[in-house]
Amino acid sequence: MSALFQPLQLRDTTISNRVWMPPMCQYSAAPEGPLAGVPGDWHFAHYGARAVGGTGLIIVEATGVSPEGRISPQDLGLWNDTQADAFRRITDFLRSQGTVPAIQLAHAGRKASTAQPWKGGAPVGPDAHGWQPAAPSALAFDERHPVPTELTTAQIEEIVGQFADAARRALAAGFEIVEIHGAHGYLIHEFLSPHSNHRTDAYGGSYENRTRFALEVVNAVRAVWPDDKPLFFRISATDWLEEGGWTPEDTVRFAADLQAHGIDLLDVSTGGNVPRVRIPTGPGYQVPFAARVKAGTTLPVAAVGLITDVRQAEKILANDEADAVLLGRELLRSPSWAQQAARELGDMGDTVRMPDQYGWGM
Repeated sequence: MSALFQPLQLRDTTISNRVWMPPMCQYSAAPEGPLAGVPGDWHFAHYGARAVGGTGLIIVEATGVSPEGRISPQDLGLWNDTQADAFRRITDFLRSQGTVPAIQLAHAGRKASTAQPWKGGAPVGPDAHGWQPAAPSALAFDERHPVPTELTTAQIEEIVGQFADAARRALAAGFEIVEIHGAHGYLIHEFLSPHSNHRTDAYGGSYENRTRFALEVVNAVRAVWPDDKPLFFRISATDWLEEGGWTPEDTVRFAADLQAHGIDLLDVSTGGNVPRVRIPTGPGYQVPFAARVKAGTTLPVAAVGLITDVRQAEKILANDEADAVLLGRELLRSPSWAQQAARELGDMGDTVRMPDQYGWGM
């Protein structure tokens, strides 16, 4: 069997193959009212198509733990039971197709309250369902974004509780894995990086202080998330700054800390916290960061970043650079990528299957 189609067990959850879908925002929920943040038909069809296509694990897009934690007013949320109930339809269907349903819990911090990307992605105000963002420090992301309100320690404690509450709802909604979003310049990443965290209290300054909030969130979620279910953490392994930012060395060190606090897999990405920084993109450009964590710790890792080709994905796993691959844009283009890859590698079977409704006609 190819490396790509070997099952992976994390705690008591078995994921049938290593072709995974990362969280990718659809910006398609109602922005306000009783259906704010509630998944609808678009989300059901979108995630359902990738499950029918054989994807082993689907991580539902960044989902706000509070209204103010959303990236855009059109983001999904898990701050009330109406949202949790609506997710059940999606998780039930994903599971029926052999796909493990996961969800990423997030708070956007200073990058919150923006328009949908196809409308420019600029910050929006109350006239477009927006709000005032908050962050570790009163530092705007760039010249377009407003200066965020600096969080008090009481507000930090409240957000930690919101992550735990959202995790409880994720369990009720039928998700088998939760991923905490600590990447891409959103709130947890903002605390981690000295570029965006200029605090002088217990949450700023030293490495131990800057990682405190992230570990408090992990502890709070792990405390309510069942012991038999995995917990992931997504990280930006580097700010792509020569100095003054979060570094790959920080990431390896933090990976060990996360594992000690109950994280089962590190989803390794990069960037997002510094505007207009130079990033040398290319096929698999972020894989070396995942490989570095894998070589320096015992924590399982997933790799992302322009992974598009079947042989490329297989090589990443065969070379022990990662334990799974997350295909973002490629799965948007090709919902049945896993089945196509399995046919190419001669691995159609239990770990990736064709639904009867399609398979009989092949």
